[in-house]
Amino acid sequence: LLPGQVRAAPPPAVRVGVLPFGTVAWEAETIRRSGLDEAAGYRLEPVRLATNDAARIAFLGGQVDVIVSDLLLAARLRNEGRKVRFVPYSTTEGAVMVPADSPIREVGDLAGKRIGVAGGALDKNWLLLKAHARERAGIDLATAAAPAYGAPPLIANKLESGELDAALLYWNFCARLEARGYRRLVGAGDIARAFGLKGEIALIGYMFDEALAARGPALVDGFVSSSRAAKRLLAESEAAWGPVRPLMEAEDEATFQTLRRYFVEGVPQRPVADERQDAETLFAILARLGGERLVGPGTGLPPGLYWGDPRDPA
Repeated sequence: LLPGQVRAAPPPAVRVGVLPFGTVAWEAETIRRSGLDEAAGYRLEPVRLATNDAARIAFLGGQVDVIVSDLLLAARLRNEGRKVRFVPYSTTEGAVMVPADSPIREVGDLAGKRIGVAGGALDKNWLLLKAHARERAGIDLATAAAPAYGAPPLIANKLESGELDAALLYWNFCARLEARGYRRLVGAGDIARAFGLKGEIALIGYMFDEALAARGPALVDGFVSSSRAAKRLLAESEAAWGPVRPLMEAEDEATFQTLRRYFVEGVPQRPVADERQDAETLFAILARLGGERLVGPGTGLPPGLYWGDPRDPA
């Protein structure tokens, strides 16, 4: 520095939890390589974490500022008094996958079949699928079928080995199976719309504490704007995927293209107020289906949950 010059303060850092091969890592790489964080007045710091559970623990313990989280967890934490906020991240949801030549053509055909369920008996997609089957086909899949619960990689492997007839999986596993010739029986979004939702809803989103916004009035807006810019870049630019592809663990071109398509199709497009309206409808349905064990003690979505909702200036 020359005499009399003052060193500029470094931009504030935002620590974002990323999982191995998760899509947040794709977006973070795009933000950093393109300088979208610096242009928005902050510095993105990816923090590598092993699992979703590790991400939740790191967030609750203050080791990271932002994670991608389930909407229900964000709502539960805010209903319990923690001042978290939520920004829609992706509308891409899981689905029931079956082999291409499977005789299973509709939900009622799952009766008597071996169904793998990623997660546990209280997984929100499983609860919605059971309610959908009861309404459409008059069957209770918990007893009319043979559900098996487990981690997503295990469930996907058992479907491929023929130990399961169908599997309810998260979208990235669905994309990989689709690239290998498996087909979707019904998507979680299709089921949700059957219960009265008006459009695609983001059930996962960026979650952060209000303390992050307190560090600088424009810090969160800058982070959100860079996230949206990265998604636009990935949607519009073939070249933007070059640095991302090594992070995707796509074993072939078909898998890469399917993962890419799912990611781009899931970019949220709706106003936050519309998201919130559908989310309130879905919360009420899930509260009825899963009770307090699923949604926590709250009776609805808490005020102030969605960042940028004009009805929630808090």
